[in-house]
Amino acid sequence: MEKIEQYRTYIQNLLTEYAQGSPSDDEVETQLIFDQERDHYQVVYAGWKNRRPMYGCVLHLDIKNGKIWIQYNGTEIDIADELVKLGVPKSDIVLAFHEPLMRQYTGFAVG
Repeated sequence: MEKIEQYRTYIQNLLTEYAQGSPSDDEVETQLIFDQERDHYQVVYAGWKNRRPMYGCVLHLDIKNGKIWIQYNGTEIDIADELVKLGVPKSDIVLAFHEPLMRQYTGFAVG
């Protein structure tokens, strides 16, 4: 359980750091969505720009079965590498945005 708490802290710190450095203005807001009960974590852009609705998830991570699942990464940062630098073993990181059959070639967990 201590490991999961540490993973939650790592994810929240990384996403918060990203959100603080992301471009934002009066029209589009960067939102952090942390569901600690179900272990879902996202960075979302929401608002209006040039009279058009703007909405999109740029980062989505989950914790499932003791592993960090990177569901989506629409940024230029390598979030898996950042987690490894913090001490998370590659065997506890799933690159869920890769097809399940391809995950065995990534060097990370398959599921």
